[in-house]
Amino acid sequence: MEPLLTALIVVVLILTLIFSRAAPALVFTSAMAACVMVGSIELQTVLDKATNQGLITLILLILVSIGLERLPWLIDLAQSTVRRSLPRTLLNLSGMTMLFSAFVNNTAVVATLAGALRKNPYHAPSQLLLPVSYAAILGGTLTLIGTSTNLIVSSFLEDVTGEGIAFFAFLPVALPAALAGLIAALVMHRVLPAVDQPDIRINEFLIEMVVDENSQLIGNTIAENGLRDLGDLFLVELVRDGRLLTPVSPDERLATGDRLIFSGDVSRVGMLERFHGLRSFAIDEGLLGANLTEVILLPGSTILGRTIKECDFRSRFDAAVVGLRRDGERLSGRLGDIALRAGDSLMLAVGRDFLKRGNLSRNFLIIDNDVVSHRLPLKKSLPISLGLVAAITGSVLGWFPLVNGLMFLLLFMLALDLFSVAELRRRFPFEIWVIVASALAVAQAVIDSGLMALMMDQLSPAIASVSPFMMLLCIYVLTLVLTELMTNNAAAALMFPLSYALATSAGLAPMAFVMAVALGGSASFLTPFGYTTNLMVQNLGGYTRSDYIRFGWLVSLAFSSVVMFLLPRVFPLQ
Repeated sequence: MEPLLTALIVVVLILTLIFSRAAPALVFTSAMAACVMVGSIELQTVLDKATNQGLITLILLILVSIGLERLPWLIDLAQSTVRRSLPRTLLNLSGMTMLFSAFVNNTAVVATLAGALRKNPYHAPSQLLLPVSYAAILGGTLTLIGTSTNLIVSSFLEDVTGEGIAFFAFLPVALPAALAGLIAALVMHRVLPAVDQPDIRINEFLIEMVVDENSQLIGNTIAENGLRDLGDLFLVELVRDGRLLTPVSPDERLATGDRLIFSGDVSRVGMLERFHGLRSFAIDEGLLGANLTEVILLPGSTILGRTIKECDFRSRFDAAVVGLRRDGERLSGRLGDIALRAGDSLMLAVGRDFLKRGNLSRNFLIIDNDVVSHRLPLKKSLPISLGLVAAITGSVLGWFPLVNGLMFLLLFMLALDLFSVAELRRRFPFEIWVIVASALAVAQAVIDSGLMALMMDQLSPAIASVSPFMMLLCIYVLTLVLTELMTNNAAAALMFPLSYALATSAGLAPMAFVMAVALGGSASFLTPFGYTTNLMVQNLGGYTRSDYIRFGWLVSLAFSSVVMFLLPRVFPLQ
């Protein structure tokens, strides 16, 4: 029964990742626990997977990125590369972003650039941000540490063979493919919307007010209270005793506790204060008079999947959520009851201690550069940059493992007081650690239970009739599709065991298949969901989901074509 039960667990795992909004960490952990319960894998084996050297390298790289993302070089270069000519600006920005993303976590690169590019004097942010995201993805494929996908695949390979992927092993295939993708992006840049900064869909924010028990508005209609004609704000819904009234009739009479849901320019929310007894959390806490600050909710945030009320937002961040918008999606109901998702844009009224909270960078990308800045001074930036070069050089030359270099670089950053141990604890990538460790355990369960051998026996006739190149192409395309449907990390974790087993069962050299999973897992150019940087720029640039397809189809085609042309030549299948 073990193979059948393990197969059922894997099928449920895949379907849940594709069709549900459950957190991948929870899904993978549940699958791992189920494998332990049915006896497919021992608990001690699970613990061993959690300390895989490749996984530890990934964790250290993410922690080191806390310091690297504060280096001033990137934002200084970004400001100097913006020109009046849009094609020239895109070429400069994309090339620079690709270079930095090869050696610094590409999520941190895009987060650093986003604020500066939003305020450039020549071009609409929507014309720059998505090309920069794609350039960061392309650059991340060039080296082992450029993207978490590469490190995850290396972790799996090390778990199977005892040796991971070399630092520059991706370069012979990834560099030509990245250049092809860059050229395609430059060709397609005209299809991007030119949305000026002031017009970035502020009218999609959802704003909630409540009628106080002593309000003079009670008993009067919406029209009598003057709540219909507010110019920049529009009353879209009314929530009363758990019931949602929409559209709101001008003859509807207000009652105590009614919650009025407005849509509009969130910067004009202060005008609602003039209505007697119309309150919001921000007003009650005395925060509405403060500067409004827009933030993007990052993947990996501790408050994802929870409502504003459940996560105790004010005490956690010293801020109140005044408005929320999401990908042009029609939001409905009480603001405090909406479950938060990665990529949500929140307008916050912040308190005096907001900037002192150490959990901001873990949860938010803060849009306003004037609000917060973590730029390091030159006396700290230079030694940190040299430390990164030393860690990479020593690893490439074989003087010491990369994990050792990253460990000492992290200790060096702590010694320079770049961040505290408490901040490291808050920024620890627990979700990625759980996903990879659990995926390694599930993969081992598939092997130990005999499911993999059974699958390969059943597939043997089909494998014999398919050419090695077609097998490689199928693995790449399937990985790419799963990446667009779930996330890059989850797709790589699912596809590696299958690709490696398929290659070895067919008597083929597995390295091309391993690289196909790594590169296919990063080739997310058609949706905002497959890659973190795409999700980060969605609301910042005011993009719709169709913008990703219109701009990204040629990038995806060019990148994938070069990858599939070079893979069997650089890594022979026989």
